[in-house]
Amino acid sequence: MNELSKVTSLEEVIWGIGLVAVTMIIHAFAMPMTLAVCSVAEKRCQNRRGFLAGVRVLLLASGLIVVTHLVEVAVWAVFFVVRDAFPNISAAFYYGLLQYTTAGSALSLPDRWRLLGGMIAIAGVLAFAWSTAVLLVLAQRFQHEQLKRMLIDAPVDLQ
Repeated sequence: MNELSKVTSLEEVIWGIGLVAVTMIIHAFAMPMTLAVCSVAEKRCQNRRGFLAGVRVLLLASGLIVVTHLVEVAVWAVFFVVRDAFPNISAAFYYGLLQYTTAGSALSLPDRWRLLGGMIAIAGVLAFAWSTAVLLVLAQRFQHEQLKRMLIDAPVDLQ
């Protein structure tokens, strides 16, 4: 029972909820921006509606989404260093990235902060779900354009 008393404190829960909220706020800014940037890129490529133009937009979106996730992990990493959970930003970022992606890490948080290992995974799952939805919107646009192009360019068999 003594071991369980180290797992949860009100301070840890409050910090965890706050960090999840910051993650979602960053995502709430970045995902509409990603769609806006990709819409501009699509308009610039309007006269070149080919396969590669569409793929470039998807790659742009993927890059912006990856950067967004890395920024979100960096927020957690800074918290871990400021709260002395890790000795340096490199270890904190490594741990944060592996927890955020739910891959897990051989590193662990001090008992005082170990609940945050699960909370960063919650933040990652929520953020990845949102990112997937954004990428799906762009992929559907791309697929629609490709299908339309194939049907227009395909020879019609009148037999």
